[in-house]
Amino acid sequence: MHTGAQYHDFMLGSAPDQRVRERFQKTALSLLPAGATVLDFGAGTGIDARAYAAQGHPTYVYEPSDAMRDYLSQHCQSEIAQKSIVPVALPLACDVHAVTANFAVLNHIVDPRQLFEDLSHIVPSGGFVLASMLNPYYLGDARYRWWRANAWKLMRHGRYAIESESRIHRFAPRLMARAALPHFRFERLMPGGLGMATQLYMFLLFRRT
Repeated sequence: MHTGAQYHDFMLGSAPDQRVRERFQKTALSLLPAGATVLDFGAGTGIDARAYAAQGHPTYVYEPSDAMRDYLSQHCQSEIAQKSIVPVALPLACDVHAVTANFAVLNHIVDPRQLFEDLSHIVPSGGFVLASMLNPYYLGDARYRWWRANAWKLMRHGRYAIESESRIHRFAPRLMARAALPHFRFERLMPGGLGMATQLYMFLLFRRT
């Protein structure tokens, strides 16, 4: 188990993860109207939240890990004091224009259908959910036995779980699209086409109906 400080330092020191984060933040900020509120769902140590707040977006942060939450309170101390970042104990304790979930947060969710139903209560029509999820079609994982053993489950059921402490779930985009209905419409998959074979993370955009 990483401490908040260890996770924070690792993420900031990893060039590949930094590139993913920069793309995700750029995508989220391009979709947000001026001054729109955000819920950073699974906010980690608050790296993304600070970027949103710095661009004038009041940001609520939900993070279930005590270690991450403790470090977030240090990393975002001034923003929390100014109330440009507001920690919430429950993800439904706010009303926002958008929900962002970066770095595989939704891969820990067993029932995405229930999650989208819950989020429909805090995101208005026209708002969105943007999620960065582990790409189940990433060919870089094909060297692992668990990837090959679960390929048929992915094709047949659109999902599988990896036996581990956190029990990470892999979801096909089509399954997430179905899970989002009727509350959210699946609007965009990034990258598309052959890019899906070469990228560890995929970005999925869902628009509130």
